[in-house]
Formats: sequence, C-alpha cells, structure tokens
Amino acid sequence: MEPDAAPGDGRAESASSRADRNWNDILQEVRVTQAGTQILTGFLLAIAFQPRFALLDAYQHVLYLCLVVVAVSTTALSLLPVSLHRLLFHRQVKSATVRFGDLVLRFVLVGVALTLSGTIMLIFDVAVSRLAGLVAGATAAALAVVLGVVVPLLVRAASHRMP
Repeated sequence: MEPDAAPGDGRAESASSRADRNWNDILQEVRVTQAGTQILTGFLLAIAFQPRFALLDAYQHVLYLCLVVVAVSTTALSLLPVSLHRLLFHRQVKSATVRFGDLVLRFVLVGVALTLSGTIMLIFDVAVSRLAGLVAGATAAALAVVLGVVVPLLVRAASHRMP
C-alpha cells in the first residue's frame, strides 16, 4: 500500500489517484441528476404556456415561480462541476476540485428534492385541492429525506458494524 492511501479502505492508491476516482464518481452522479433536473425544469417552464395557467390563483402562481427559480438554479448548479473542472484542469488542484464538487452536488440533490416536492405539491393543488397539495408535497419531502439521508446513514452505520 502506498503511504498516502486511505487506511483501511483496501485500496492501494495515491492521493491523486483517489482524487481522480472520486472526481469520476462525482461526474457520474452529476450525469444522473442532470438529466432528470433538466427534464423537470423544461416541464415547469412549459406550464406557463398552457391555457389553464391563467386560471391559477395567486398562491399557485407564487409556488410555480418559486419552483421555476429552484429548478433553473439547480440545473445551473449541476453544470458547475463541469465548468469548475474546465477552468482548473491541469492546475494540480484536483483534491480541492473534488471537495467543492462534492459540496455542489449536495446542493444539487437538495434542489432536486425541493423541485420534486414542490412540483407534486403544485400538481395536487391544481388537480385536487390545497390540502391535497400540501399533503403530497410534505409526503414527497419526507420521502426525499428518508431516501436521501436516512437510508444512506443506516447503510453507513450497518457497514461499520460488519466484519
């Protein structure tokens, strides 16, 4: 094992090799979130051009505009790791790039969760009722927290107990 390999992870890799591997993992995760985020953003942007859009009440308009801002911001944020890599390529700052890319991806995941929860809230609000929208949005947010935070923490805790 090389001296700067992470102890106990079973990999004999240098810090730069580990940074390259971690960066590739981040890019794969960005690819997965980017496609869904872009499709959802496109869906939200198209809503304003539908005939029923004029029938939305003030609450629904505000919710819609907030969703557009979050979705567009999340989509733009998901492009940041690529821009970051382009600007910092061959500058020997891969570890810093990986740390920043990880932070950006965490914000992207929060943005995706907010956009999904808010979108289902808007759809249920328009299609069923205000209460149904609030329940659907809260349920989607709770599901996002369970799947995005609780389950990974449980898996991590279980993996530490395994021999």
